[in-house]
Amino acid sequence: MIDVILKKGKEKAAVLRHPWIFSGAIEKIKGKPENGEVVTVKSAEKEFLAYAYYNDQSRVALRLLEWDENITIDKQWYQEKLSKALASRSHVLDENTNTCRLVFSEADFLPGLIVDKYADFLSLQVLSAGIEAVQEDIITILRDQLNPKGIFDKSDGGARKHENLEPVQGLLWGEVPPEFIEVKENGITYHINIADGQKSGFYCDQRDNRLILAEYTKDKTVLDCFCYSGGFSLNSLNKGATHVTSVDSSALAIETLMHNLELNGFSKDKQNSIQSDVNKQLRAFKEEGKKFDVVILDPPKYAPSRAALDRAARAYKDLNRLGMLLLESGGILATFSCSGAVDLETFKQIIAWAALDAGREVQIIKQFSQPEDHPIRISFPEGEYLKGLLLRVL
Repeated sequence: MIDVILKKGKEKAAVLRHPWIFSGAIEKIKGKPENGEVVTVKSAEKEFLAYAYYNDQSRVALRLLEWDENITIDKQWYQEKLSKALASRSHVLDENTNTCRLVFSEADFLPGLIVDKYADFLSLQVLSAGIEAVQEDIITILRDQLNPKGIFDKSDGGARKHENLEPVQGLLWGEVPPEFIEVKENGITYHINIADGQKSGFYCDQRDNRLILAEYTKDKTVLDCFCYSGGFSLNSLNKGATHVTSVDSSALAIETLMHNLELNGFSKDKQNSIQSDVNKQLRAFKEEGKKFDVVILDPPKYAPSRAALDRAARAYKDLNRLGMLLLESGGILATFSCSGAVDLETFKQIIAWAALDAGREVQIIKQFSQPEDHPIRISFPEGEYLKGLLLRVL
């Protein structure tokens, strides 16, 4: 196995079991490893630190896998890691929920691998050269342990560019997924499209938050922005909201939402869907003098990196300012950020600026996070990407 020697004083991250080492920390490489190859990482004093995937095309040149020198990174190793990840989610799945995240990359010691379960189908995102090199073994292990109907590749995200990998999408094994896969979450049925949907087809990271927020919507009028396939809208209707307005710029999202409303037997009199740019629609509602009891803001990732943080902060502030202006006094605002570059304290500051500009007093009632099938490894705080606030706007 090829040795990668770190510069003196650059071993701290590895010692603390953080899974990333950047290219600037490398002193020398004894040999010429292929991208995605497993290498031995050593300190400047030649002491063993960890085994890692190597990639000279990425800023994160080393993705650490294993800190025990006596363990071999082979198919058995991958089987053990996958078995542990799957077992830790087994209680999440029941008669009311048959979709969740089974593997969450670094949090499950498999950097660059995301596996989502949608009823009898699996969706894979392969985001590192190291995982791509062992993809066939991973597919075999998943087949043997889960016996899915099919495994679909959704490795079409921008993260692959950082590893110098081309985006790919398509069937990896088994049956081609139908146009709509029927899944259940919190007792609500959804038809989702893996092949054409955003990301891996469904945002299961909001499962717990949908249920929590729905408790505040009984007998209330609700505005669900960036509604996608209707998770917050459907949970609100299920808990007795008097009316829900759902807004998304995607025609496919609105079409899927309407289909899901019918699937669950919700009255069309209690919901209307609007295909529109959310910011534009919020301004239109403001001009009309429209007011709601509950406003939900769950936008896409505004800050894909720290370099985009300032621009994202302005976007989040304006979005939340508009949301606050549409609330009745004492109304509820549920606001989220899925940008890893925006930490919770920064997000709170942005909300404070929005409240000041809107001329509204705001109380924090609850804080939202990602559910347990998206665990946050204590040595890898970057895995905490989803944060949210439940606010009372006075």
